Amino acid sequence: MDLQDQLKNLFPDHIEEEKTSKEDESSNVWMQDDPIICKYEKRKGKPITIIEGYTGANSDFKILAKEIKTTLSVGGSFKDDKIIIQGDYRDKIMQMLKNKGFTVKRVGG
Repeated sequence: MDLQDQLKNLFPDHIEEEKTSKEDESSNVWMQDDPIICKYEKRKGKPITIIEGYTGANSDFKILAKEIKTTLSVGGSFKDDKIIIQGDYRDKIMQMLKNKGFTVKRVGG
């Protein structure tokens, strides 16, 4: 019997709790009927991607913003029910949102 088996015998619920808490975080996002709008703009000569149209709770949208920023390793912010990402990452963001189950509409350029 190795160390992993001994730990499972001593703490059978511990491993299951970690898995369920990670699954709960990703499944808490509100799914909606209307598509999320992903558009491209230039502000002060620099490209930005704006994501808007989410109808769920602001806290869920902030979690989504943080996940997008960390996945793409870019800067951005959450203001006025919009996620603003620095740079033109529409294709990658749209693919991420589709993988999560959202419908996405591309606007502009």
